Amino acid sequence: MDRPVIGLCTALERARWSVWDQEAFLLPRSYIGAVQRAGGVAVMLPPDPRAIDEPDALLDLLDGLILAGGADIDPDSYGSERHAETGGTVPERDTFEIALARRAFERDLPVLGVCRGMQLMNVARGGTLLQHLPESHGHHEHRRNPGSFDGADHDVRLREGSLAARAAGETNHGTKSHHHQGIDRLGEGFEVTGWSTLDELPEAIELPDSRFALGVQWHPEADETSRLIEALVAEAASARSAAAARVQ
Repeated sequence: MDRPVIGLCTALERARWSVWDQEAFLLPRSYIGAVQRAGGVAVMLPPDPRAIDEPDALLDLLDGLILAGGADIDPDSYGSERHAETGGTVPERDTFEIALARRAFERDLPVLGVCRGMQLMNVARGGTLLQHLPESHGHHEHRRNPGSFDGADHDVRLREGSLAARAAGETNHGTKSHHHQGIDRLGEGFEVTGWSTLDELPEAIELPDSRFALGVQWHPEADETSRLIEALVAEAASARSAAAARVQ
């Protein structure tokens, strides 16, 4: 198979479908569609306890990794007390994804973190989070309509020449936002390369010495005009081709 394989970490949530009401591993279809439109093979990765100690068993199957959005990260993961507005945490997902992210960085596997995924990348490198932006920043503009991207657009300023700007194809980028938490202390090795025009909140972080390690606070999968997931898939394809050439 010539197409790059992209792993997408799933949520673990209570869900209803047909006559069923059960816990399920799930992911919005928009993520899968974005990867497939970009020419990648999408593989959903549910939390796997064995992979916490053996992440290579999964990462060996992949050419790229997407850390998707979803529930708040458990504050225990970054050594903080729980804020009253932090809820719906899933520690088994956090532990699994932190292990995958850390090893993916070590292997220089292309990684894109989306919203929660950007925060997870930061936590994986020792960073911390602001647990409720309306308290720290005085407004609800980053999550205007819970459960919807309607009216959720705002601009982000990207540093010229950064991976974020190259992936987006511009330095002033329109985004679809849905979050109430954000970056506080920056994780080891990360640089902030994107800021909200609303309040200068960090909106993009990257590891400058990596092939492709980018976290964005917005949701490119919800915007069919976005080039970010396409950029991740293209880098994964390049990494796959380089690995095949070394084998030959």
